[in-house]
Amino acid sequence: MPEISALWRVAPASEAGWSAELCQDDGLTGYPPPGMPDAAWVLHAMYEHGQWPDSVSHHQAHQVRLADGTAEPDAVGSVGLEAGIVTGGELGRAEHPGPGWRRLRWAELAHRTGEPVVVEGLLPSYRSAPDGRLEDGSWPVSLHLPAEGSLDRPSWNRLTDLLLEHSPAGPDTRCLAYYNPLIHHPRAMTAEEFAHRHVLTGRLGDARALYDIDEPDFSPSNLWPEDRSWIVYTDYDLWGTKVAGPSSLIDALVGDAEIEARRLPWAC
Repeated sequence: MPEISALWRVAPASEAGWSAELCQDDGLTGYPPPGMPDAAWVLHAMYEHGQWPDSVSHHQAHQVRLADGTAEPDAVGSVGLEAGIVTGGELGRAEHPGPGWRRLRWAELAHRTGEPVVVEGLLPSYRSAPDGRLEDGSWPVSLHLPAEGSLDRPSWNRLTDLLLEHSPAGPDTRCLAYYNPLIHHPRAMTAEEFAHRHVLTGRLGDARALYDIDEPDFSPSNLWPEDRSWIVYTDYDLWGTKVAGPSSLIDALVGDAEIEARRLPWAC
């Protein structure tokens, strides 16, 4: 495959102006579009391992690793931290976790817990997903949680396939990809860095390559075609990705057997 830089070239930062105007937002965590005219949320994938204990939390497992010296006190890494508790969450790109893991749909977990798939009034995140946490506030090690701030690779690949099917020019559709400033400067960000918009341009047929870009380690915060018929939005702080566009595209997303997507009336 050609180098990614040959497929997706740096575009002028001003190309993000349409998204800023459409969303009336500064794009710090991504540009949140309104429904145009329809929208649905792709729920980032979680997985379950049937042979791992569902009574042991990620926090407990981390404490064991601290005690035996296989983990550093300040090196939580990809297992997430909330109020001092290692939750098991991830930030950034996510792959299928490997043998023994199966996709656990949010709807299946909701059926187990008796809760909604996404809490009404909230956007998809660890705060609004069906609550599978244990007593210590962490999730069981048998669950591989959704990625925060990025679509997982299987969902990204399937989404781009559906976008191809609902774009008149198919793989030759010219697109723009925007990456929010937090992705590039998560710890310290100057005013100059905040003002700079990271935008790439390329073909929709090459969108899968965006997942393998060296930096940043996230799927794009926003992706849209030059004709502006649809827009994809992944917020830095969420477990879901919003797709806004024609109802034919949204119907395909919601009805797809591989991807898990929901219309959320309060978030369109």
